[in-house]
Amino acid sequence: MTKKKALALFSGGLDSILACKIIHAQGIEVRALKFVTPFFDHQLLEKHDAYRDEIMHKYGLAVELVDLSEGYIDLLRNPAHGFGKNFNPCIDCKILMLTRARQLLDQYQASFLITGEVLGQRPMSQRRDTLRLIERDSGCEDILLRPLCARRLKLTLPERAGWVDRDRLYGFTGRGRRPQIDLAAHLGITDFPAPAGGCVLTDPNLATRIERFYAGLFAIEREQFQVADFRLLLLGRQFRLPGGHWLILGRNEKENEQLRSLAGPDDWLLHMETRPGPAAVLRRAETLPAATSTEDELCSLAGGLVVRFGKKIGNNRLAGDVLLERAGGRQVLRSVVPLADAVFQPWIV
Repeated sequence: MTKKKALALFSGGLDSILACKIIHAQGIEVRALKFVTPFFDHQLLEKHDAYRDEIMHKYGLAVELVDLSEGYIDLLRNPAHGFGKNFNPCIDCKILMLTRARQLLDQYQASFLITGEVLGQRPMSQRRDTLRLIERDSGCEDILLRPLCARRLKLTLPERAGWVDRDRLYGFTGRGRRPQIDLAAHLGITDFPAPAGGCVLTDPNLATRIERFYAGLFAIEREQFQVADFRLLLLGRQFRLPGGHWLILGRNEKENEQLRSLAGPDDWLLHMETRPGPAAVLRRAETLPAATSTEDELCSLAGGLVVRFGKKIGNNRLAGDVLLERAGGRQVLRSVVPLADAVFQPWIV
């Protein structure tokens, strides 16, 4: 009999680790899929190999990163099943992940899918009726196995076909963590992350910012949204300049480097060369209509913010030169005056 393979939705948390280990212990080859978007775990794409090595070393699991960014950006425009408490489309998120995992079955020569879901653990997305809805809308009915709570759910194809022994699955339910922790100890798993919300769409402050972005916070059409926009939206100090222009200031050197790496060909990149301070990105400055701001005004406003948040000279905030890098080349904005707090406070996002 050919050894069966399964694809697992892998968050990296304890429940998904246990689900993979339970099925692997039954002789099934498990490939864990770690989905990433700008709203959770996108930074892992920069260290794919290191992450794979880490998960293999810790848990003996083969993991692949799958970038869902483009589909996820579209999903947030109008999720079919709405949002949770903040801007989190938990049900549609799970449907999107399972749909993509199902589409990958042939590529990995796998026969079914597994998740670490526990019946009743989450009030929105893990109710019995919602679990069935997710199966249906993702096209995964009968091929989706939930090892941690399977004995409380109907039989699935992997169980009926004898690929998986139902008696070696579990019937966990509710929000308590003790059964999972005890099982982890039994399996010798001691190094696992504490439960935490890794999705910024559940963060009240960041979720509000992202929701406002979709609602037209800046002078950018929805059809123009890019992955880099959302990575920038989670960085630094955010400002909506007159005319809807979008400026981001780094708060430290790490953020300055991130801004430089994310700046696109249509962006302006500004910083002071002779004084410590923030890097700034004026997003799409080369392509957006000037609206109520002329180019000289934009230079003055953006440069004034860079100087305002730069290092003081003594106890004073003095004018400084700001280097502007843009598609047409580089220019120095001379003796830019720092903006007064009362001027830019209304622009803070």
